[in-house]
Amino acid sequence: MSYHDPHMPQRGRGLLHWLGLSATEVATGDAPPEPAESQALTHDPLRLAREQLLSEINAFLIGHGLDVNGLTLTLAHDYLTGADGLLCRMIDGRIQERQPITIEWLEQACREARGADESEELAALMSRLEGNLEEFGRSTGAAKTAASDYSAALAVHVDELGGERDAGLVVAELAALARAMLQRTRELEKDMNRSALQSQVLRRSLDDARRAAEEDALTGLPNRRSFETRYMKEYSEAQAAGEHLSIAFCDIDFFKQINDTHGHEAGDRVLRSVASNLGRIADARCHVARHGGEEFVVLLRGRSLQEAWEVLDDARSRQAERRLVNRANDVPFGKVTFSGGVANVFAYPDPRAALKAADAALYQAKSAGRNRITVADGKFDEVNTRAA
Repeated sequence: MSYHDPHMPQRGRGLLHWLGLSATEVATGDAPPEPAESQALTHDPLRLAREQLLSEINAFLIGHGLDVNGLTLTLAHDYLTGADGLLCRMIDGRIQERQPITIEWLEQACREARGADESEELAALMSRLEGNLEEFGRSTGAAKTAASDYSAALAVHVDELGGERDAGLVVAELAALARAMLQRTRELEKDMNRSALQSQVLRRSLDDARRAAEEDALTGLPNRRSFETRYMKEYSEAQAAGEHLSIAFCDIDFFKQINDTHGHEAGDRVLRSVASNLGRIADARCHVARHGGEEFVVLLRGRSLQEAWEVLDDARSRQAERRLVNRANDVPFGKVTFSGGVANVFAYPDPRAALKAADAALYQAKSAGRNRITVADGKFDEVNTRAA
């Protein structure tokens, strides 16, 4: 998919004027003569690139009927330059589905993109905190042991000093001081015990926070960040072991219509239903996660591309056989299906290229009528004929 819809109307150059540039500066038609200095500027590659980008931003905003403001300018720039990969993917998907790019949808997409970034930051913060906790636990344990040993040794000396009844005033004062030190040391040991308990509680809280950060709250499946970590781990291990590895994207068909007809709460129930169905295929060698919106991603290790397709198609078939009803008003949802695209990871130069291939296969499945699993790049064409 190109970075903007080729069918967008190319109307006007309002943004150029708003930024202080005339339309003739980037027009390809007739232009008035320019001074030598201006002619030199128009042949400056950097200036030409800027003007081209401004023209494309202008076309994007006008073509989608968007107002010119700080948010739309920023998002259009990040999309057209590829500065925000997640945003590019979301907008490309929206365009391929022939859905409108509205300011409301852009705001939601922006929140989702920022949410992914915040999740990454939270994961990094938790990793640092976990390291600090481990160091604190080691220090606390060492201090507790030292305090305990010191208390035991000091108790022996106190008993010895107390037994010297004729030792005189100095010895008596030393004994009193030692007793005070012994009491303080025992208090310190108690403080260390409390710190150790607090460290354990904090570690449990950290584990809970980590699980929450890696789990999709709506479906209970791993979220996108968690899956990407798992993907890279499985990629390295499968590559080293010479095992098969397949990646797939699955997307609920006509999900927007479900939301529009039955409401978002009902749409959430449909999401959970599909997530539960896909989750049934998950095991130690098959990982399923919610990738965002109504899209899920599946990683299958140790299965050939043909076998991976069969696993996914069985899940698709089970889903298509179900008939869901909106419990809030007893109105049937009808047949809720999903489409998918699957790719052999090691048939591509890197993990990201395999992801793109699976994503492209998903859109092929959508274009071919939905409710089917398509294999990337037309491999195993014979299995693609099985659609509901």
